[in-house]
Amino acid sequence: MHSRTPHRGRGAAVTAVLALMFMGAAEAPALAETSREQQWFLDAMHAEEMWKATTGKGITVAVIDTGVDPTNPDLKGRILPGRDLAEDLSGDAHTDYDGHGTGMAGLIAGTGSYGGGKGSFGLAPGSKILPVRMPNPLEAGNEAEASKRFNETLPTAIRYAVDNGARVINISLAQREGDPQVTDAVKYALNKGSLVFAGVGNDGDKGNPVMYPAATPGVVGVAAVGRDLRRTSESEFGPQVDMAAPGQDMIHACGGKTGLCRSSGTSDATALASASAALVWSVHPDWTNNQVLRVMLNTLGAPTDGAKRNDSIGYGIVRPRVALTDPGDPGPADVYPLPDLEAAASASPSTAPSGADKGADTAPAAARDEGGDSVPWVAVVVGVAVLLAAALAGVIVVARRRRRAAVPPTTAVSGQLPHPAPGYGPPPGTSDPVHRPGNGPGGF
Repeated sequence: MHSRTPHRGRGAAVTAVLALMFMGAAEAPALAETSREQQWFLDAMHAEEMWKATTGKGITVAVIDTGVDPTNPDLKGRILPGRDLAEDLSGDAHTDYDGHGTGMAGLIAGTGSYGGGKGSFGLAPGSKILPVRMPNPLEAGNEAEASKRFNETLPTAIRYAVDNGARVINISLAQREGDPQVTDAVKYALNKGSLVFAGVGNDGDKGNPVMYPAATPGVVGVAAVGRDLRRTSESEFGPQVDMAAPGQDMIHACGGKTGLCRSSGTSDATALASASAALVWSVHPDWTNNQVLRVMLNTLGAPTDGAKRNDSIGYGIVRPRVALTDPGDPGPADVYPLPDLEAAASASPSTAPSGADKGADTAPAAARDEGGDSVPWVAVVVGVAVLLAAALAGVIVVARRRRRAAVPPTTAVSGQLPHPAPGYGPPPGTSDPVHRPGNGPGGF
């Protein structure tokens, strides 16, 4: 997720409405012949190898965000008309008031066209982006109103995306209150055959509050890992985490004069999870949403401590290359493969650890939790609602970069990309093992 530096005169209002989480280092990115050379996550995911089989062509990914700029060189020809739900702002779905939505679209569908082929790529460059612009929370004036507007608008955004052909719905936004109308919209999306991915938030090192819609039943909650394939310090953890993807030092298309930015956070990880689903779906267009998600879960790089999941990376790190080359049995077409839907719908849900409850038999074998110290999912579905009722309305959060990389048109990006920051890994007192399948140096 992403940020501009706010105007000084609006500092108090900005603080009241948003918790800006500035991710990444302040240095500009490293000098390189092309932006693609900076995109370590594409190398780690063996993108070029996958692109020989598919680029995600034929799949529409909805980006519910701040708008998407179709004039960005790396996104020309990839952006559909979309819908504007930010009624108080000028422009439309193609007017990105923050640059964040364009960045997420770039990570999903960037074509590398900037500078005559020296630009940045998305993981699924053949996919199409359906932009749905959400209201700017800075216009709300206070936290409660911002949260209210978000939850009132998001159901419409999700339903619009589904009704306009989006098989994958990317929500790289988060806030602290769930809402029954959002839950109903997610169920609508699943029943209509779509998948919904959302970032779990970037306050893992600042209280780790449960964030929505990632914690909404039926939404695939995505955490972020760094170059070392461990949870980044800011990535939130808990039973709401279903999978993880790279979310550190990400070079991608975005707003601004140069059209390139660097960012870190669960927003970026969510975009890569969404793009992964697009790749798998493009090769298997007859699979249902449940089958696509099941294959993704079956092929994750899983924890190695004997558990089937942990609260830092969920069931593991997304590996679309493996999902494409060795998908295994996609399983039943009409059974959602994660336990949260059944647990939430149960009149007396189990208090066993997430994945070990009665919904576990619907999860793929590689994604079941046989135990561990995970907080029960029911704690999210029931307990969190009670806790949040006594708390202040949460702020709508976008996982953000510290600043945009100034990118000269002739040199793409300049500076030095930092190494992983200290403190990455498990929360205090826990372990955070990550499977490294050994698919080449730095690969997974």
